[in-house]
Amino acid sequence: MLLVIGSALLVAAVVLLPLTVIGLRRWLRRRGITRLRPATLASHEGERLTLTGVAAPGPEGTLSSSLAGNDCVWHGHEVLRHYWPLNRDTGDSAVRERACDSIADHMSEDLFGLVAEGDDPKGERVFVDPAGCEQRGAELCLQRLVERPKPGVATVADDLLSRVKGRISGVFRGETIEFEYREWVIRPGRIVRVTGVPAVRDGQVVITAPEGGKLLVEPDVDLQEDRTPPRRTEALSLTAAFTVCAVAGSVLLLLGISVG
Repeated sequence: MLLVIGSALLVAAVVLLPLTVIGLRRWLRRRGITRLRPATLASHEGERLTLTGVAAPGPEGTLSSSLAGNDCVWHGHEVLRHYWPLNRDTGDSAVRERACDSIADHMSEDLFGLVAEGDDPKGERVFVDPAGCEQRGAELCLQRLVERPKPGVATVADDLLSRVKGRISGVFRGETIEFEYREWVIRPGRIVRVTGVPAVRDGQVVITAPEGGKLLVEPDVDLQEDRTPPRRTEALSLTAAFTVCAVAGSVLLLLGISVG
């Protein structure tokens, strides 16, 4: 009886062996992606991936945002012009509703780093190319309204206008009320989720926009959502099952032989 049970367990171990090897390889590969290992990500060049890590300075170091001058790894700003639209109805019952147009916007295009939680932000990093990216949830670090100058009335100097990057353009319709400046930043140390494709540039792994699409950058996500790798559970379960079958089968087989 012991021989039969031991033999059955050894057969089960033989069947589980290739499955265990495959499971372990999958887990280690996924772990390399989760831990943002450049060598692992380089082997997935061109594949669409979602990576989560800690924002770190890029090759140029920590950036300074254009308007507020805050330390960051990425920044973007927009200028809105608030105005009274031309109202064709000039009767006493006419109601004027203010409107606004975006007349300038800019996003930094410097590479920034991404490292696994607990890793050295100045050590081995994966880089992110944010050129033309779509960002969701960056920190609004500045929002300021500046009234248009009025004849004979002292107003606060518009010290932000000279810091705006790119052209200020648009159709200046109606009567200007004020200009609104907004700026967003991603600071070093913030948790960031990036969806894009890895590419190798000059020996460095850079996450870029997929062909025909945009890189998605999501700051301040919940890291807990990405901490349960299903491959690990699968690999450990297979390894445990293989070990139990192999050890128990060998022991029972030896006992069966010795008793017999």
